[in-house]
Amino acid sequence: MELFNNFFEANGALSMLGRASHVLFGITWIGLLYFFNFVQVPAFAELSDGARSEALRKLTFRALWWFRYAALLTFATGLILVGVASSDTNSNYLTGPSGVAILTGMLFGITMFLNVWGVIWRNQKIVIGNAETVAAGGTANPAAPAAAKKAARASRCNTVFSIPMLWFMVFTAHGGGFYPAQIGGTVVYWVVVLALFGFIEASALGLIGGFDSPFNTLAFDKHKHTIIAGFTLLVVIWIIGWEILLPV
Repeated sequence: MELFNNFFEANGALSMLGRASHVLFGITWIGLLYFFNFVQVPAFAELSDGARSEALRKLTFRALWWFRYAALLTFATGLILVGVASSDTNSNYLTGPSGVAILTGMLFGITMFLNVWGVIWRNQKIVIGNAETVAAGGTANPAAPAAAKKAARASRCNTVFSIPMLWFMVFTAHGGGFYPAQIGGTVVYWVVVLALFGFIEASALGLIGGFDSPFNTLAFDKHKHTIIAGFTLLVVIWIIGWEILLPV
């Protein structure tokens, strides 16, 4: 079968199947991320306590299952793609523009994956469990409000990161036509990217000024501001990195 000719090579069928799967799982993951942030959160603010509790137990719980496993499969298929692309020992994939772009996207994407499983899901279990306990006539868990805030901050952080992540993932496959093949200044570039990334992630985790720091309040309290923050992060990285530092 033609499908299995050169299956494991950089331009083989494994790369094609991996890319198609990566895109499918990624659409599911990011689509649900945007649903939670742009639809569910504003809607929940307008619901009664009883309606919000029922939605948490019957809607959010199901959506979070698809959300976290879509994130896992996006992560796994992404590793396959990078492994196949970098297996060609005659290419400079990871040191050229495509490699720098994909590594930038991976920095944000892997962090988003870790936020899903390590922060959002762990804290949403507390929130949903509390809703189930209260609905059954039990006593509310005093840890639930704090858990909800932690999950919300991480979710908004992921929304900010999703914008540059998606840009650099797409640039990897389609940006070569308008960008120079030779680049330099990658060390300074990574210092800038890691500084911006580290500040936003640490702030969302409450490590800089707590969960209600001025930055968190400005960037995460309103979903419109979160969208603006995501595009601002992308523009800053692009102008400083891809317009000033990297071209030679």
